[in-house]
Amino acid sequence: MYFEIVGEIEQIETIAVGGRIRDIMRLQRQYGPGRWRKLKGTATVRLATGRTCKAEVHWYEAHGVGKKKMKIKRFLS
Repeated sequence: MYFEIVGEIEQIETIAVGGRIRDIMRLQRQYGPGRWRKLKGTATVRLATGRTCKAEVHWYEAHGVGKKKMKIKRFLS
């Protein structure tokens, strides 16, 4: 599903760090080594259909690499 973040991501929380991430080997192989963290937060997103709504998003992040593999986990009311 294609989407675009509109505005700021709020209520950011760390879910997992380093070896606690299931996909840590894939992330390091694909994007390089780093202190990888899995995070979640809420943001306003614009979907491919043009609809705008609030959603919980999850992503991986490492210093010097940035946000990778961002996905919508659920829509909020």
